[in-house]
Amino acid sequence: MTQTQQRAGENNGVTNMVELIGDIARALVDLPDSVAVESFDEEDSTVIRLRVAPTDIGKVIGKQGRTARSMRTILSAASMKLKHRFALDIVEEQSQQS
Repeated sequence: MTQTQQRAGENNGVTNMVELIGDIARALVDLPDSVAVESFDEEDSTVIRLRVAPTDIGKVIGKQGRTARSMRTILSAASMKLKHRFALDIVEEQSQQS
């Protein structure tokens, strides 16, 4: 069974990775205020969920997924040092319509 809980910042390494992914995404997009990053603990890893505006989804994924792959590579390198596994999910933020 998988538990999903938002991490409150108890682990400095995880907090740093969440902030890093957020900073990278904000530098890439046209609407930096719409970038939201959250983290969830799973069995033996942390899932970092990145939400961006629908118009910016292509910018964080990049041509043929190169930008997203690069962010995942950074997380992989940090995983080795921190001895903790990370996964990155990129989610398109839903537009709010009435």
